[in-house]
Amino acid sequence: LNISAILDACRLTGAEAVHPGYGFLSENPDFADALDAAGLVFIGPRASAIRAMGLKDAAKKTMEQAGVPVVPGYHGEEQDYGFLAKQAELIGYPVLIKARAGGGGKGMRRVERGEDFGDALEGAQREAQAAFGDSSVLIEKYITAPRHIEIQVFGDGKGNALHLFERDCSLQRRYQKVIEEAPAPGMTEEMRAAMCNAAVRAARAINYTGAGTVEFIVDASDGLRADRFYFMEMNTRLQVEHPVTEAITGYDLIEMQLHTARFGTLPFGQEELAVFGHAIEARIYAEDPERGFIPATGILHHLSLPSGVRVDTGVKEGEEISPYYDPMIAKIIVHEQTREIALGALRTALDKLRIAGLTTNKRFLAELAAHPDFAEGRVDTGLIERNHAALAKPLEYSAITASLAALVRLGIPQKPGTDPWQSLTGWRAWGTAEQTTQVMFRDRTLEAKVTIKDPLSFSVRIGDDTTDMRFRTFEAGKIVEINGRGMRVGLRRVPEGVYVFLGGNAYSFRFPELSFSEQSDTAGDSIVSPMPGAVKAVMKKAGDTVSTGEALIVIEAMKVEYTLTAPRDGIIDDIAVMERDQVSDGAILITLSP
Repeated sequence: LNISAILDACRLTGAEAVHPGYGFLSENPDFADALDAAGLVFIGPRASAIRAMGLKDAAKKTMEQAGVPVVPGYHGEEQDYGFLAKQAELIGYPVLIKARAGGGGKGMRRVERGEDFGDALEGAQREAQAAFGDSSVLIEKYITAPRHIEIQVFGDGKGNALHLFERDCSLQRRYQKVIEEAPAPGMTEEMRAAMCNAAVRAARAINYTGAGTVEFIVDASDGLRADRFYFMEMNTRLQVEHPVTEAITGYDLIEMQLHTARFGTLPFGQEELAVFGHAIEARIYAEDPERGFIPATGILHHLSLPSGVRVDTGVKEGEEISPYYDPMIAKIIVHEQTREIALGALRTALDKLRIAGLTTNKRFLAELAAHPDFAEGRVDTGLIERNHAALAKPLEYSAITASLAALVRLGIPQKPGTDPWQSLTGWRAWGTAEQTTQVMFRDRTLEAKVTIKDPLSFSVRIGDDTTDMRFRTFEAGKIVEINGRGMRVGLRRVPEGVYVFLGGNAYSFRFPELSFSEQSDTAGDSIVSPMPGAVKAVMKKAGDTVSTGEALIVIEAMKVEYTLTAPRDGIIDDIAVMERDQVSDGAILITLSP
């Protein structure tokens, strides 16, 4: 984000151009101007194009003038609460409040009823100010069966532009994408032509240079119709999901960016482009789907990526996923002849992915990839929210996974060696020798009694369940005969316990001390931070009386706000933080008294 430091780096290295990626300064017109003033090439659009699309209200006016359809709504300058509330009533609920200065779901709130408008507006403005330095919002009609379909465009800055077809990005949580695909399911030639032509008109209207994406919201309540799509925004940069377009067209978008920036021309014409097969991208995030997709932090103790598919990543094993940047770990991209085959390839790739050390959305994505609505192409932006409970259902341990964790805690099995003591089985004249240990899954402590039959064979009893195991190999993908059936098992020891990889799932077991203190009688008296983050708002003060579920404090982490509420009725005894404070995971924020 330090423009002067980047300019210095260019001078020191003799660089002629800067590629901004798809974050940080990629949509900052001041950066583009600074590079131009320094005689350097910005591999992206001119600052004027970035500014034209940077504010949603101005962008929509430009698009209307270019003949691009826009969503009904208010896109003006007036930001008075009473005026905006009146506009929402005129548009008709449900409405969507959106930050005019940015995207990515930040500063966005859906409002179903007039009585909820005030709180939603305040939250959207606060988030918009924090993310973009501009609290201004616009109000739009909320489309009840929306699909998010976007068009990849390219311009040469001389009035020429072309498209590279569409991507469907409807599978979203918190207004942020998790799975993207191309082409869009159910797309007709008539609809594609209408959308792509509109996107090219949009690019020409601002004399666009390089790669950009024109995003449309589609009313899919009556299928895909050429008169039911509306301009939403234009991203004046490369998109995270650009690999699916590369897969179906066979063209490298980065190479195209470099070509256009160097020569000022498009590398080919529209007639040379066609769609080949079907591509799907899944974003692997460090987050907890069970807890509302709260970002997760920690050390990436183990990362094993699937082979045979494209994987884009910027992290490696041993690194920390911190609260200061986007929590994305990797993107998995599959490309096959048909959508059905591509879905199967995605499920296989997710099964092969192994991550240990922190919570991820891997299992959630696997459930989503297998969901019948997604499999049949019945997608819209509300699919995840409607099916959240089923998609994010808690993973339960089994006697098998707990038994494997118990063996790891005891340090067995060990790779066979020449030590004669290692071959001893624990034989006793007066009975069978057992070792007892404990493992924890979530908050449940499990006691395991382990009998060693020989150096590779064990019997583990947990409660009423007994599991017999015989290890065949000791490589990363261990083959274990469990109750007479061969299974491929992965075991990864981490500082706090072990991850057991079995059947495409990752089971995290902790190794507890053998005794535990009872929970404090004051449980429920403290509101603690569920993650590292920044305090964005404190709604109450010491001495206030609060009711169960009442909003108390807002925490922001990794670009998303989370509102913490009162766990019970009570009086606020103490507030330990102030706005803008940085807090750690588990920090006590507010205490209650009866």
